[in-house]
Amino acid sequence: MTDPAVLVVGAGPAGLSAARELGVRGIGPVLVVDREADPGGVPRHFDHTGFGLQDLRRALTGPAYARLLTRRAEEAGARIRTSTTVSGLADDGTVTLVGPDGIGSVRPRVVLLATGARERPRPARLVPGDRPAGVFTTGQLQQWVVLHRLGVGRRAVVVGAEHVAYSAVLTLRHAGVATVAMVTELPRHQTVPAFALAVRVGLRVPLRTTSRVVGLRGRGRLEGVDVEDLRSGGVHRLEADTVVFTGDWVPDHELARRAGVVLDPTTGGPRTDVGGRTSRSGVLAAGALVQPGDTAGLAALGGREAARRLAASWADDGPGGAGGASSGLTVTVARPLRSVVPSVVDPADRPARLVVRTGSFSDHRLVVARQGGSEIGRHRLRHATPHRSLTVPGSVLARVDPDGGAVELTLV
Repeated sequence: MTDPAVLVVGAGPAGLSAARELGVRGIGPVLVVDREADPGGVPRHFDHTGFGLQDLRRALTGPAYARLLTRRAEEAGARIRTSTTVSGLADDGTVTLVGPDGIGSVRPRVVLLATGARERPRPARLVPGDRPAGVFTTGQLQQWVVLHRLGVGRRAVVVGAEHVAYSAVLTLRHAGVATVAMVTELPRHQTVPAFALAVRVGLRVPLRTTSRVVGLRGRGRLEGVDVEDLRSGGVHRLEADTVVFTGDWVPDHELARRAGVVLDPTTGGPRTDVGGRTSRSGVLAAGALVQPGDTAGLAALGGREAARRLAASWADDGPGGAGGASSGLTVTVARPLRSVVPSVVDPADRPARLVVRTGSFSDHRLVVARQGGSEIGRHRLRHATPHRSLTVPGSVLARVDPDGGAVELTLV
C-alpha cells in the first residue's frame, strides 16, 4: 500500500469533510479508514431530515447526507477503506491497519483522528433493576430500525430531552412504537423550542422534567420503567416494553489515549488548539471526538477547519508547521460551564470562535474571560442551555497576554 500523506481515521462527517478539504487544497494522497462496513458515520442511521444545514446549507436525510459527504470526499481524490480498524500508532508514526485483507501498515505524514463519540449504555449509567430485553441507546435503536428493519416494541420511554432524544422519538414513531414519556433530570428540555413543541403537541408525548429513571422491571422482556420525581421523591411506574437511553456522550478516545495524546479532563477527548493539533506531533483530532455530542454539521465544520489549517501549513516543516504539536495557553472553564473547545490557544493565532458547554440552565449569560485575575474580554450568549454548543467569538481573547498564563471562562 502506498503511504498516504494524511491518514484520516473515521469516515463520519468530520473525517469525510476533512478528506474533501485536503483534496480540494491539493494535499494528498489521503486515505480514510473506518471500522464500519459503510462510510458516513452516525447520520446513516437517522432517516429524518435536517442534516446538512450547518455545513452544506441544505436539508437532507441522514443517509442522503452520508452519501453526499462520501461522494464529495471521493471526488476530491480521497480513498476510503471500510471494515478497517487502526490497531496501533507507533512512536515512529507507523500506523497498523487490520482489515478484510489482513494486517498492514502505512506511515503517513499526519494522522487526523475523527473517531467520534458514543452514548453511555445503561450499565455505565448505574440504573438498577432487572436485565430484560428492550433496552437501547439511540445508536442501537437507529441501527435496528433504519439499517436492519427489525421490530423494536410497542410502548417506549425515552431517557433524555436533548436533540438526540427527540430524534429517538421520531425513529420510534417511524417503527410504529408509541413513546409514552420522555424523562429528564433537568427542569426543561434542551432542544430547540419548535422541535419540542411539535413532539409534545403533534405526537402527544409528555415530558417528565426533574425526574430520573431509578429501575427497570421485567422478566425476559421489559415490562415497566420506574421513574422518581426528584421534587417529591415519589416513584411512578410507566408500562413500557422499550426504553431508550439518549445523550450522555463520551468520546471514542481509545486510539488517542494509546497514542499518548493528552486528553482534556472536561470533555474526555484530546486537548486541541484551533487547528486540531494535539500534544503529539503529527496527530490531529476533530469532530465529536473533541466535542462529544456536537451535531453532525458542527463536526463536519470542525473537520473542515482542521484540514484547512493543515493545508495552509503543509509546506512548513518547523515544529509548529504541518501536524506539529499544539502550543499556547491553556483555556479552562469554571462552573456552571463544563468545557471549552479549543482548550489550547496561541495568542498569535486566535480562533474565530470558542465553543463552550454549560452543565445547567442559567439566567447568567455573560461569558467573561479572565487571565491572572483580570478580565480580558466578555460576550453575551443568546441562551445558556445544557447539552447545546454555545458559541463565543474569539474576540474575547483580544487582550490576552502571551506570558500571562492560563485563561479561565466563566458565566456571570
